[in-house]
Amino acid sequence: MGPLVPDIIGNDLNFIVALIIGIFFGIILEQAGFSTSKKLVGLFYGYDFTVLRVFFTAGVTAMVGVMALSHFGLLDINLIYINPTFLTSVIVGGLIMGLGFVIGGFCPGTSVCAAAIGKIDAIIFIIGSFLGVLIFAETYPIWEELYLAQNWGNPQLFSMLGISQGLFAFLFVLLALFAYFIVSMIENKANGIKKPAVRFTPYYISLAVIGFALAISAFFFPDKKISLIEMSKNQEVVQNYELNYITADELACRLMSEDKRIQIIDFRPSADYEKLALPKSISFTIDNLFEKEPSKILYLRHKKNILIAKDDEEAKRVGFIANELGFKNIRVLKGGFEEFEKTILDFAPVAEFASDKTSEKDTYRFRFRASQMLPKLIKDNKPAGTVQKKQKRVVGGC
Repeated sequence: MGPLVPDIIGNDLNFIVALIIGIFFGIILEQAGFSTSKKLVGLFYGYDFTVLRVFFTAGVTAMVGVMALSHFGLLDINLIYINPTFLTSVIVGGLIMGLGFVIGGFCPGTSVCAAAIGKIDAIIFIIGSFLGVLIFAETYPIWEELYLAQNWGNPQLFSMLGISQGLFAFLFVLLALFAYFIVSMIENKANGIKKPAVRFTPYYISLAVIGFALAISAFFFPDKKISLIEMSKNQEVVQNYELNYITADELACRLMSEDKRIQIIDFRPSADYEKLALPKSISFTIDNLFEKEPSKILYLRHKKNILIAKDDEEAKRVGFIANELGFKNIRVLKGGFEEFEKTILDFAPVAEFASDKTSEKDTYRFRFRASQMLPKLIKDNKPAGTVQKKQKRVVGGC
C-alpha cells in the first residue's frame, strides 16, 4: 500500500496506522454481517444486494471525495496511480473471481474477517486462495502471454466517452441511485416483502440535500486552478500586482559568479527552452505550479527562485500565479527572456561609447563582459531539463 499521509506519516508508522485502521475495518465488516457467506452470495441469488450497495457507495464516495479535494486544491489528482488495463486477463480473472465468490461465499477481505471469528469455511477459503496464488506464481510462464494480452495502458472512462470528469461523476451517481432503486425492487420481490422500494424519510432527504448542496457548490466556487489562470489573463489585475523583480543585469551577474543560491525556473515553451536555456535552469509549465511533486522544488528554503518567461507580459502572469499560490523566495525576471537576450546575450558593442556618466560606463563594460562570458557558460553548463513528476504506486485493496 502507499503512504496514508505522504511526507507526514513515514513508511514504518504507516504500517502501524494501516494495521489499526484494518482492525476497525474488520470490526465494521463483521458487525455489518459480511462475515457470513449468506449475505455475500445473496447478491447472486437476488435476496440481498448489500454488497452491491456497499461497492457503489464506496465508489461514489471515493470519486466525489477525490474530485472535491482536487477542486479546492487540496489534492493533486495527477499523483494518483492508475493500474494498466490488460483487457483479456481482466475478463478471465473477473470470471474466475466471480465463480470463486459464488462457490466460496467470500471475497479475500471478507474471508479474513470471517476467519478472525473462527468460521471454518472462511479458513478453508483462505487456504484455497493461497494455493491458487502459489499455483499461478509457479506456472506464470504458461499464462504470461494471456496475462499481458491487450494492454490498453491507463484508460479512463470519461476520456474514452469524450466527456468531462464532472459530467461522468454526475452520470455515475445517477447510475448508482438507479441501481439502488432496481435492486430494492428485486429484493422485495425475492423476499416477498410488499413495501415501496424507496422511502422518502427525513434521514434520506437530509442526505440528498447535503449531497446536492456540495455538488452545486462546485459551480459557485470555481476550481482554484481555473480561477487563477483566468485572473492572470486580466491585464489590469496583473499589471497592478506587486511583484519582486530581478533585472537582466543582476541575473547575469549571479550567473557569472556561479551563485549556487539561485534556482532558475524557465516557463518558456519547450521548443524555446531546448534551443537556448540558461545554465542549470529547470523547464516548468504553469500546470506544474499546481502539481504537488513538481512544485516541491520551489519550497527549498536555501534557494531563491528566479522565474523566467518569454516576455514581460508572460513573466508578470507567471509571477502573479506563483505568488497567489503562496510560493516564497520568488523573483521574476523583468522583461522576460526577450529582455535578457536583447540586453546581455545579443549586446552589441559600439566603436566609441559617448556617455561621460560613470554608472553608464560601468553598465556598458559589464554588459560587454557578460556578453562574452555567458555564451561559454551556457555551452559548458547544461540545463537541468524538464521537471519530473513522481507517481507512487499503491498496491492492495479488497
